[in-house]
Amino acid sequence: MGKTCILVVDDEQTIRLLVKRYLGDKFVVLEAMDGAEARDMARKHKPGLVLMDIMMPNVDGYNACSMIKSDQETKKMPVVMLTSLGYELNEKLAKEVGADGYITKPFTRVKLLDIIGKFLKVPK
Repeated sequence: MGKTCILVVDDEQTIRLLVKRYLGDKFVVLEAMDGAEARDMARKHKPGLVLMDIMMPNVDGYNACSMIKSDQETKKMPVVMLTSLGYELNEKLAKEVGADGYITKPFTRVKLLDIIGKFLKVPK
C-alpha cells in the first residue's frame, strides 16, 4: 500500500521544506504556494490532509479552506491551519471557514505528527 498524501500550502519555501523533512519518511508531501494552487491540487490529488498557512498572496488560507470545504469533491478532506497567527480570533475564524485543526509556528515534528494523528493513521 502506498503512502498517504499530505498537501502543505505555504508561500514560504523554508516552511514547505521543513514540513517535507518532518513528514517525508511517513507521507508523500505535495507542495502548493498559495490558496488557488491548493484548491486545484486538492481536487487533482485528493490528499489525505491539507496543512494550510493563512497569510499567503493571491488567495489566503481562509478563502482556500472555505473553497476546499464547499467543494463536493474535497469537502471531507481535513484542513489544518499551520500559521504564525496565534491569536484566538484567527483560530475562531479558521473554524468558521471549516478548518479541522490549528497549529502555530514554530512547531516541532512531534507537535505536527500529533495533530496529523487526529485525522490520519501515522505510520511507525
